Amino acid sequence: MISLCFLSTALCSIIAVRHEVAAFSSPPSPLATTRANHWSAAASSSSSTAINLFFGAYLPLGIPPALAYNAWVDSRRKELKERILQLASDTKRGLVATEEQAEEMQDMFAKLEKFNPTVNPITNKYSTLSGDWLLEYTTSDSILGKGGFERVGPIVQNIDIPTLSAKNSEVVKYVFANVPRSVSSELTPVNGKRTDVKFKRFELGPVGFDAPDSFRGILDITYLDDEVRLSRGDKGNIFVLTRM
Repeated sequence: MISLCFLSTALCSIIAVRHEVAAFSSPPSPLATTRANHWSAAASSSSSTAINLFFGAYLPLGIPPALAYNAWVDSRRKELKERILQLASDTKRGLVATEEQAEEMQDMFAKLEKFNPTVNPITNKYSTLSGDWLLEYTTSDSILGKGGFERVGPIVQNIDIPTLSAKNSEVVKYVFANVPRSVSSELTPVNGKRTDVKFKRFELGPVGFDAPDSFRGILDITYLDDEVRLSRGDKGNIFVLTRM
């Protein structure tokens, strides 16, 4: 028989998850929009300067412009991914990120999005979106467990495009024990990079709960390659994931 203490903990967990779902359902704040516009302008300016320097160095050698540009894109993409993942590690998935580190991540995130090699990652039949993805960084306080129960170990998202389903899994440190927690979802693509998300069922240890119909969200896949995925939620949160 499940103890009253465990049921109480489960109820608290569902309330916390409800807040987490709500974090994907409201529009970004004016401050977030202003910062995003600033980062976009800065990214455009720095990218133009980098291209000019790259072409100035390689075109005199007789390298075709298309090949020179592709080489620059590959180099820039690799550099940004390495810097993003290093910062994600330094900030413990964003849990201890300072304001300056958070702004730096937003800047690099927006720059890498411009080099997305996968067109329509959700509907493209050659997309590598399906599979297990490890959360490396996010700005979502509820997913990170800020002000609540600590997350222990990896936070994993499985996406299965053929069945249009997803499942998020983690282990949460409650007062007396580490308890596995997961939520399964149904995906309804809106276009090639955006999908509606309908949360279907929560599991907390041995206990399962059907999600209320109002538990919904939106997810944009803004960058995808064989190693890294970038996503944005409809509350303005960003997510950096690596393939497992």
